[in-house]
Amino acid sequence: MAKLPTSSTAPRGSANIDVVMKRLKTRYGYKGRVYHRDPFQVLIGTIISQRTRDEQTDIAAPALLSRYPTPKALAAAPVDDVERLIRPAGFYRVKARKLREVSAMLLERFGGDVPDDMDLLLELPSVGRKTANCVLVYGFGRPAIPVDTHVHRISNRLGWVRTKDPDGTEMALTRLVPRRHWLVLNDLFVTFGKDICRPIGPKCPKCPLKDICPEGKSRSGAGKGGKAGRRGTGRGKRRR
Repeated sequence: MAKLPTSSTAPRGSANIDVVMKRLKTRYGYKGRVYHRDPFQVLIGTIISQRTRDEQTDIAAPALLSRYPTPKALAAAPVDDVERLIRPAGFYRVKARKLREVSAMLLERFGGDVPDDMDLLLELPSVGRKTANCVLVYGFGRPAIPVDTHVHRISNRLGWVRTKDPDGTEMALTRLVPRRHWLVLNDLFVTFGKDICRPIGPKCPKCPLKDICPEGKSRSGAGKGGKAGRRGTGRGKRRR
């Protein structure tokens, strides 16, 4: 199995995980979701989303997949047409080539199927742990923790982890968070990160976790737009 780099685990005094998950589910009306979409479409959409804002991904991925919905179709697609369709995404020329390479490898090695194994997924071009975990969670409904900038930022703000990169955060979270929460953690944290726990100007006074979040407690008295509101982990882009 692929090994994650060494990283620090969560410090003492971490916010209660069950309480956090319960409150976020309540806030967003979470009643359980079916995580089992087309693995190929999850894979391609996640690769397109790398270093790209969600708004651009939501334009580029459907445009491409509506025209080339299978590995066979995408592997044979003209690269200039792929570039045109995913142009709203960042680094679209590089991604266009990689998307065709991924599709060709799926055909050659896996009979056109997306593997449901982490190590095999990591052998695909442009697939790192975050992308592979997204495929496992959203494509196969298997418990895993995809760590994007939202998950990395929020986990550090809550005091669950003290990590410097997503791979370190993933390793720490898999040790800390009960497995029953893995499947939904990314979904909830991404929603929460866009709504309240933003990278810049988080809405701490309105946060349902403000009484148990160490950073939230210190930020809430700084005033909207104050210096405290500009501190934190993460950037304005969601990356994969």
